[in-house]
Amino acid sequence: MVHVHNTFVMISPSIFSACREAGVPVVHTLHNYRLLCPTATFFRQGKVCEECVEHSLLRSIQHACYRNSRAATATVALMTAVHRGLHTWDRNITSLIALTQFARNKFVQQGIPAEKLFVKPNFVDPDPTPGTGDGDYVLFAGRLTPEKRISTVLLAMKRLKDKIPLMVIGGGPQRLQLEKEAQEYGLTNVVFRGQLPREQTMQAMRKARFLIFSSEWYETFGMIIAESFACGIPVVCSRLGAMQEIVDDGRTGLHFTAGNPDDLADKVDQAWNNPVFVRGLGKQAREEFERKYTPERNYPMLMEIYERAIKADVVVRPELAVPSVAYSGSDTGR
Repeated sequence: MVHVHNTFVMISPSIFSACREAGVPVVHTLHNYRLLCPTATFFRQGKVCEECVEHSLLRSIQHACYRNSRAATATVALMTAVHRGLHTWDRNITSLIALTQFARNKFVQQGIPAEKLFVKPNFVDPDPTPGTGDGDYVLFAGRLTPEKRISTVLLAMKRLKDKIPLMVIGGGPQRLQLEKEAQEYGLTNVVFRGQLPREQTMQAMRKARFLIFSSEWYETFGMIIAESFACGIPVVCSRLGAMQEIVDDGRTGLHFTAGNPDDLADKVDQAWNNPVFVRGLGKQAREEFERKYTPERNYPMLMEIYERAIKADVVVRPELAVPSVAYSGSDTGR
């Protein structure tokens, strides 16, 4: 059996056809929306965009979605269209894995066979163990890119008059711009620490009062949320896509209206000024991690999907009764 975790423009979906020709069952984890959107994110010009599924892939070419190039976008869109026409997704893949129910629904709505599509989240390993949550700061951790909307977080901090310390961990193309914005807003309580090793990031997370997850794209999972739960730290997140599915409002964190700095400021202020309440959220976040996002919970789910894929393929080709297993990629990708 082959487990594929992603395909790219230069590593196309042809791997699925090759596996089918070789008589090998395939499991494919859908870490993004590449099957439906040339940019794989459903995000354009600072907001969610689903024009390619509501109309056609020609919209992506019109907007030059992939690398701001109509020619490059046309190449990606053509590749997607060709494989749709060849029924690559439903004929050459035995089973597919979505990371959340939200993502699964998106794929099913666009014609991916529901009987082939399973939900299995990512997991956190090693376990960072619960922290104290008694640090004098809140935390943002992630890549500094437009869809993560750190600019919304800075505006919220500006509205709070720089009263609450914010630590930002992560690198990316927007770092200099965001540092400049923070300086212009007079945010002396915002510290950019850059990209740190995982151990240092987890150490900072274990002490944070809570994590802010401000993405304005759908996210297929949001690994940093599961890591925060593992640390016993609740999450204030956008009420959008998979985020609102993973974070239970009022139990493991709080929701705010995506892209609304006023609502985010209100939620941050509420959480910061109610430490007992936040510690309760953190305790329940840790319990949620133990129920859903440990290797011990994840492994049997993955094995069940493998076994069902093998059995489904054996029904078609009995000679595959004793397949070998190979991996492509990492099941814990962020």
